[in-house]
Amino acid sequence: MSDPTHVPPSKVVLVSGGSRGLGLAIVTDLIDSGVKVAAFARTVTPELTALAEKYPDQVHVGPVDINDEKAGQAFVKEVEGKLGPIDGIVNNAAVGQDSLHVHTSAEQIANIIQTNLTAPLVLTRFVLRRMMAKGLKGRIVNVTSICAQRGYPGLVAYSATKGGMDAATRSMARELGGRVLANAVAPGFFASEMSAVLGQTQLDQIVRRTPTGHLTEPEEVVPVVRMLLLENTNINGQVIVIDGAAGI
Repeated sequence: MSDPTHVPPSKVVLVSGGSRGLGLAIVTDLIDSGVKVAAFARTVTPELTALAEKYPDQVHVGPVDINDEKAGQAFVKEVEGKLGPIDGIVNNAAVGQDSLHVHTSAEQIANIIQTNLTAPLVLTRFVLRRMMAKGLKGRIVNVTSICAQRGYPGLVAYSATKGGMDAATRSMARELGGRVLANAVAPGFFASEMSAVLGQTQLDQIVRRTPTGHLTEPEEVVPVVRMLLLENTNINGQVIVIDGAAGI
């Protein structure tokens, strides 16, 4: 007999910030897993466009700024019309920071908080309301960061937003009562644009204190995201750190 409280794997997943890096890797992996995927980013890259052209019945992409609430809502409705109701969300869109807190303007702080914390919470609220109105169960995966748990200079506001998303994940899991599973993945530093703020010296220090001996790779995060979205699991309200134990 099936468990009436079981939350089934997602069939249509919305991925924000899906144009490059980890976001593009998640999109590609979900396509390969047979899931229908909707992805948006402020700028749609040729790589994301190519996926949409190759899988026209499985993928829908669009240029959407996460901070444009109306555009985000319009995109969600487009997705529902083309792929079906959304029952999975990956909140991956974010902006980084490259300045000490004393040198970061109030406007910059506000933009980081708006993009990394407020906007994904607003988008998630919109999707959840539509999901519940249709009687669907679902999955939420928030991409946060080791920065939320371990301090780094030059990343104060960024770390605050990721810590906020970790806290929101735990609260959503309880608030949704098992109808939607909400979890977060907190990667360590990638060798990417966003980690460049640390400089090579600090990145080398992180590598030296990491037992696995290397920075986090998108390929190490993708399987965890896939599991949280697509596998039968009782994992809920958790923040899963993927950093080779560098932050311990």
